[in-house]
Amino acid sequence: MAANVEDVIMLLGDSLTQGGWQAHGFAQQLAYVYNRKLDVLNRGMSGYNTEWIQPVFEQCFATQHEQKHVPAVRLLTIWLGANDAALPGTSQHVPLPTFAANLSKLIHMVTSPSSTHYSPVTRIMLFTPPPVNTYQWRVRQQSKTPPKGLDRDFEVTKSYAQAVVDVGAKEGVPVLDLWTVLWEACGKEEQNLSKFLTDGLHLNEAGYTILFQELMAAIENHYPELHPDRLKPVFAFHDQIDYQNPRSTLVKRNIFE
Repeated sequence: MAANVEDVIMLLGDSLTQGGWQAHGFAQQLAYVYNRKLDVLNRGMSGYNTEWIQPVFEQCFATQHEQKHVPAVRLLTIWLGANDAALPGTSQHVPLPTFAANLSKLIHMVTSPSSTHYSPVTRIMLFTPPPVNTYQWRVRQQSKTPPKGLDRDFEVTKSYAQAVVDVGAKEGVPVLDLWTVLWEACGKEEQNLSKFLTDGLHLNEAGYTILFQELMAAIENHYPELHPDRLKPVFAFHDQIDYQNPRSTLVKRNIFE
C-alpha cells in the first residue's frame, strides 16, 4: 500500500501519552522528526485504564471496511498500566491477569485476520509504565482537598510493568521497557525518580526525552523501515522540484520506496 500524506503514527494510552504533547514531550518530538512523512495522532486519555480504553480504541481505529478510505496507521504504540496498577478498591484498578488479557485484546484487534479492525500494515509497540515514586505521589495526594491516601505502590506498578513485558513476549510484539530504563537511570533509588517525574507518576521533560530516545532506538531495532531517516517526504523537497513544470513533481510519493 502506498503511503498517503496523512498516514499516521497512533499513540494509544493514558495521561502519560496525552502529556506527550507538552513542550518536549515524546509526541511533540515524534511529530517533528516525522514531519512531512507521517502524522502523529495522540489518543492518550488521562485517567483511563485498559478496560475503558477498549471502546475508545474500537472507535478510533478504522475497521477493515473503513481502512481503504482513511489514512493507514503505520505504527501503533500502546502505553497503559499506570492507572490499572492503582491499588484495589480504587476506581481505576484493574486486576493484573485482566490487565494482561486486555493488552492482548488490543493487540489482537489489529493483528488477527478475523478482527473487524485487522490492519496488516500496522506495526505495534508496547510501553511499560514507568516506576512510581511514592514519595512524590504521597505529597501530591495529601495536597488535594480533602487530602487523599496513597493509591499507588512501587512493587505493584513494577508487577504491571513486568506483565507488559510478558504480554509482548507472548504476542511477539516489541516492548519498550521504560520501567527498567528509568529505574537504572535513577541509580535504583526510588526518591531519585524525581529527576524524571513531575509528581511521582507523570514524566517531566527529562523523562520524555529518555522515552523519545529509547523509542527511536526501538524503531531502528524492530521496525527499521519506519525510521524517519529511511522515509522519503511525501512531497518533494524544494530543490527536487522541476521549476519549469512544477506540477509534474508536486505529487504524492510512496515514502517507503
